[in-house]
Amino acid sequence: MNKILVTGGKGMVGKHLQKILPDAIYTGSDIDLRDWTSVVSLFEDIKPTHVIHLAAKVGGIQDNIARPAEYFDDNILMNTNTLKASRLYNVKKFVGILSTCIYPDIVEKYPMTEKDLFLGPPAATNFSYGYAKRCLAVQIDAYNKQYGTEYNYLIPCNLYSELDNFEHGAKMHFITALLKKIKESNGTLNLLGTGKPLRQFMYAGDLSRIIKEVIDKDIKENFNVAPDYNYSINEMAEMALDGLDKKYNIVYSKPELDGQYRKDVSSKKLMGILPNFEFTSLKKGIKKVYGKIN
Repeated sequence: MNKILVTGGKGMVGKHLQKILPDAIYTGSDIDLRDWTSVVSLFEDIKPTHVIHLAAKVGGIQDNIARPAEYFDDNILMNTNTLKASRLYNVKKFVGILSTCIYPDIVEKYPMTEKDLFLGPPAATNFSYGYAKRCLAVQIDAYNKQYGTEYNYLIPCNLYSELDNFEHGAKMHFITALLKKIKESNGTLNLLGTGKPLRQFMYAGDLSRIIKEVIDKDIKENFNVAPDYNYSINEMAEMALDGLDKKYNIVYSKPELDGQYRKDVSSKKLMGILPNFEFTSLKKGIKKVYGKIN
């Protein structure tokens, strides 16, 4: 019988997973994955056969710029401890959830494929976080090569959900933060940056469904997870306003906070593995989220 452990399971994706993998064991801030003794105790107690590693230190551009050492140290420790314990405790399947932030800042051809991962460094605005998450891909590949494990990783694009942390501005994802601003604004929508960067955004429930497929079908490949649309920040803001029938002016400030201009990835490999998978449309997802904002 499978016993599934989900680290970072109290976050947005973990909350979606709880609906479709109700028998899994979900840990959150109650377990310090940076501490090896705590991780050993966790694995001794649970003895998982499968690990879905969602846990990560995440934050906005300003926090990434201000505390790069913390973002690198914390993520490296969490990833290494969880992966190492998984091997030592004979975990059959480990699935690491990464981020498109691990991809190079600039490449010659978009969308990026899995083969483009090492063509250059991550964007400067979240350099430490991006490299720490990229290191997990290297670690998983190294474990498979040296120890004969069959672990894998998924690389999702930016996420949003009605289960996001609406009360913590530094942890909110862009779409949810955007919709909260729309809900609280009256005539003017103030956004950071220039509105020009291009982004793929995926409903977090879609990622949870992909993860379940990977577990249920014992999929071993590493692949990107993202819908095929790629809109500018300004286009998404206008789409959100239009879909919610709001007529606001959009005002931008602090252009230095634009971050990476584009980082869209190809899901061709994913669709070859799961050809019948359908992503939630951005229009439908936006309405799901907006309806849950107080």
